Amino acid sequence: MKTITACTMDCPDACSLIISDEAGEKIRIRGNPDHPVTSGFTCKKIRNHIKRLQSPDRILHPMLKTNGTWTRIGWEQALDLCAEKIDTYRKDPLSILHVQGSGALGALKGVNGLFFGRIGATSVRGSLCDAAGYMAFVHDFGSRKNNYILDLENASRIVNWGRDLSRSSVHLAAIVRKARKNGVRILTISPGGDGSDGFSDDHIRIRPGTDRFLAAAAILRMIQDGDVDDHIVSHTKHWEPFRRAVEAWAEYELLAVCGVEPADLETLLSWYRQADPTATLVSTALQRYRYGGENARFINALALLSGHIGRSGGGSYYNLNAYGALNLDWTRDGVPRSGRSFCKPTVGKEILEATDPPIRMAWINGINIVNQAANSRQSKKILKGVEFVVAVDAFMNDTAEAADLVLPSTLMLEQEDVIGSFFQEYVQYVSAVLSPPEEARTDYWIISEVARRLSNPVNIPDPDRVFSQSLASPLLETSL
Repeated sequence: MKTITACTMDCPDACSLIISDEAGEKIRIRGNPDHPVTSGFTCKKIRNHIKRLQSPDRILHPMLKTNGTWTRIGWEQALDLCAEKIDTYRKDPLSILHVQGSGALGALKGVNGLFFGRIGATSVRGSLCDAAGYMAFVHDFGSRKNNYILDLENASRIVNWGRDLSRSSVHLAAIVRKARKNGVRILTISPGGDGSDGFSDDHIRIRPGTDRFLAAAAILRMIQDGDVDDHIVSHTKHWEPFRRAVEAWAEYELLAVCGVEPADLETLLSWYRQADPTATLVSTALQRYRYGGENARFINALALLSGHIGRSGGGSYYNLNAYGALNLDWTRDGVPRSGRSFCKPTVGKEILEATDPPIRMAWINGINIVNQAANSRQSKKILKGVEFVVAVDAFMNDTAEAADLVLPSTLMLEQEDVIGSFFQEYVQYVSAVLSPPEEARTDYWIISEVARRLSNPVNIPDPDRVFSQSLASPLLETSL
């Protein structure tokens, strides 16, 4: 039997997958050849996903820590314990912290936030990954949208600001490789040490985190040479203070900061000054430094002022909103607008400093926050000091080890959902192709079971309603 589903990992490609599950044969996963972006292939991680599902290290039963020792317990005991603790701490709901990550993407995962939002718990805000960059695009262009990814094939040149095409999106790499084969030239700007040389016709080495100074140097030269189109400027805001800020620097000063030679600036200018469309790829790497959002914004300014925004084959690419095509208004239904939130990258420090009220319970799903956020050792120690911590996960990772109760979750191919993508324009249905092993359960099942056990139960919409409401979007003309 063959089933079409989709990858829900925190990856831009969101591959459309075909699962072949024939009696007496090994389960086979391959990319869907009919999907315009997936084009019949996937990464090695997906090809080996069945091994992950069958790993001997998977947590298959609820585990409770008693006096430092893990003990297997039944689901009824685990769920009743969760409900009892939430009922206790719900008297001061901000003492409950909910931390959710993107370990598995999908509309149905929003039910967790809906539940904790309705009880008034403390939430987290911000990102461990790409928020500085995508907020730069929102400020610059009004949204996170960019040209359709396959429009890169219409570019005459592509300027790649820091993307490691050998190790990130396999489908972006394939698109760039195809474009280059068809005559599109590629310039990569990076500190080096990545695998992009094989994708590039030219390379500019730059000091890490200083991309805005190189982009500013190019803009400064364009201003001095009279190459900035007044028509483009008429469609911008705050041009004069921006121009003055750029002109406050000398070209040699800007180049010295980023460690780039004058000849490299000439190369960059030659790529952006051409009349044919030049596309710009902006990496998440360059926005992970202090002033990282400014790195992205100066690059966008260069792409705009050189006339390559708003045209086929041009554009500036970053990350789309993975849920941008879906209608997630239901996740805010009955959730108070005001509330307390902690910054996700420094959540351990925020737990430590919280006093009104202090955090007494934490529920963590979809993320190994101890491993991923700043100061892991401190975060783990602080988390262990919280009175009751629940981790919903499939493996005993750093965060699970710091918890008091671990609830075994399902993984991709074992759970149903609807997903978008932060790379491509497609919305896909995710089939639950395989049965979960032993006592592993979906995040939805876990939170809905806890919700109904509370002394004052919280209403959770059923999956079909979640899917139908999520698909009721002005950007879609489809049903489940």
